[in-house]
Amino acid sequence: MKLVRFGAPGKETPGLVDDSGQLRDLSGVVADIAGDVLGNAGLRRLAAIDPATLPIVKGEPRLGTPVGGIGKMICVGMNYADHAAETNAPVPEQPVLFMKATSAIGGPNDTVVIPRGSVKTDWEVELGVIIGEVTRDVRIDDAMKHVAGYAVINDLSEREFQLEHGGQWVKGKSCDTFGPIGPWLVTRDEVPDPQNLSLWLEVNGHRYQNGNTRTMVFGVARLVSYISRYMTLMPGDVISTGTPAGVGLGLKPPTYLKPGDVIELGIERLGRQRQDVVAHPGRPS
Repeated sequence: MKLVRFGAPGKETPGLVDDSGQLRDLSGVVADIAGDVLGNAGLRRLAAIDPATLPIVKGEPRLGTPVGGIGKMICVGMNYADHAAETNAPVPEQPVLFMKATSAIGGPNDTVVIPRGSVKTDWEVELGVIIGEVTRDVRIDDAMKHVAGYAVINDLSEREFQLEHGGQWVKGKSCDTFGPIGPWLVTRDEVPDPQNLSLWLEVNGHRYQNGNTRTMVFGVARLVSYISRYMTLMPGDVISTGTPAGVGLGLKPPTYLKPGDVIELGIERLGRQRQDVVAHPGRPS
């Protein structure tokens, strides 16, 4: 299934995309794509519904993040060896983890705002893993049973904030609009091998990133197991699994986003995103 949430920010309605690409309204069945709906039993109930019995959604409404009530977003750094190399970082022996504030999260095609004073706003296409079951210190062999599905993520970063403002990476990762997710959550039954998905990103039509999840240092099952050793993962939590080479920081010379740019990105089987980049309006009065 392809599960979506559509409508104005903060007022999204649950839906699904049927096999013909038609958006259907799920609000008569579930209140949101969140909580128990994302568990194995909840997804089985949704899969049993004939999409033809659901109301058609007319027009082209805004798509929000496909998961509601995200409790935490955990990101994995340097999880592709080629990305580590382009940033002059060693390939990690264990997953490098950091958090992205949930206030950064938005819809797949929402506007990206360059933060006030930023000169190094960067892009990162990433495979997102959506947790479906409460996950606590799970074994690698059991980890995939706790995954609801997958989504495209643009893990936007402000490199000066991240690397030159002291402390951990979270400051460069958590600016408003820095976490587009979607367009939809594709349930895990439709992605037989998350370690063989092509992913790409373009800015103004130029392709900068062109990779495949098979080159991840730590795969999805390993990441879910590893992270759940250190914290309990809850339904709706999101893991952003790292990015391949081709980020602006790694180019020679480094290249960063500017107002007027257009970002397009996608992952095989999971859809695509498009974001217009705009300048920050300034400090609030």
